[in-house]
Amino acid sequence: MSDTKSTNIVWHEGTVERQQREAMNRHKGFTIWFTGLSGSGKSTLSVALEESLHRMGCRTYRLDGDNVRSGLNRDLAFRPEDRIENIRRIGEVAKLFRDAGIINLTAFISPYRQDREMARMLSERGANDFLEVFVDAPLDVCEDRDPKGLYKKARAGSIPNFTGISAPYEAPENPEIHVKTGECSIAECVDQLIAYLVEHDYIHDSLARDAGRA
Repeated sequence: MSDTKSTNIVWHEGTVERQQREAMNRHKGFTIWFTGLSGSGKSTLSVALEESLHRMGCRTYRLDGDNVRSGLNRDLAFRPEDRIENIRRIGEVAKLFRDAGIINLTAFISPYRQDREMARMLSERGANDFLEVFVDAPLDVCEDRDPKGLYKKARAGSIPNFTGISAPYEAPENPEIHVKTGECSIAECVDQLIAYLVEHDYIHDSLARDAGRA
């Protein structure tokens, strides 16, 4: 089987535009990109935020690290080159969701700044439709939580290339939103996120009022 990449590709434009989809949805299509250590609360927070947005009548979809690796990215390991490809694919999927006018929430460790920036740069210039959320919890807090028992295995040496232990995590330098899950409850963090989305016109405040969030 040849591994030569296809070059005979032409993007096929449809007649329904993104703005029309967004008008039907009553909100913009954008990506909320959660990044943080394992155990920091990314998945938990993304689930809680999606629940709130759904109650407001927003069209949403959540992309979670383990879920995606069980299907789309099941051929990838955790070597640096696999991590890069993992994020590249997710960035492309998130872009498609944005074009569909859907609010998509991604919960991935995504440890490298360069890879997260790569995902951001898939947006059109000036679109402001990619929000990086740093889910910040100290390493010792994440280890104490250790919901999947991964830190214990990593400390024992049975999981190589584990972020925060045997592989690096590059924290965001200028995220749109910084939530401290080591200090605040999930409900408080969701309120912080909703407030940001309303204040910066990603969702209309009437949606938040209807759901009792404003």
